[in-house]
Amino acid sequence: MIEIRFHGRGGQGAVLASEILARAAIMEGANASAFPFFGVERKGSPVTAFCRIDDRPIRLHTGIYEPDHVVVLDQALIQLTDVLTGLKDDGTVLVNSPHDPEDLGLSTDCKIDTVDATSIALERRLGSKSSPIVNTAILGGFARQCEFVPIKAILDSIRYMAPIKKEENAKAALEAYNRWRE
Repeated sequence: MIEIRFHGRGGQGAVLASEILARAAIMEGANASAFPFFGVERKGSPVTAFCRIDDRPIRLHTGIYEPDHVVVLDQALIQLTDVLTGLKDDGTVLVNSPHDPEDLGLSTDCKIDTVDATSIALERRLGSKSSPIVNTAILGGFARQCEFVPIKAILDSIRYMAPIKKEENAKAALEAYNRWRE
């Protein structure tokens, strides 16, 4: 089973990102589940969302305490919470940031990557200047980082699930996928 934990803020789309990823995995023939955990339920507050993907039915519906992958939609959350808690030794971390991974101050031996999902969301006018919605762009970066759910399935899932600007959201994901730093 592959377990992914998303860390974001209310309004950034972390919950929808986990649902889009789950649908994309299902479109590829896998079993998947996605669900959120809310603390203080308001815009800007920390939000955690979870996604599980497996080739067998998923009957576990608890929080993910030992994720294979961590996706951080807001770099500032690194200072507020331990986003690496429980991350498996061979896990990956993807952070929405314009900075190089080594500049984030994360102490781990895991693979850490960054993608500037904020600038992509702003270019595509997803959300507002003060509150860009970065979820689809971060999913494009995640598709490139982990490669177990193909970008085509992510794009199809975005086009199906995005509440507005379906094509702009899909383009944001594809742009993040194509901007990947090697």
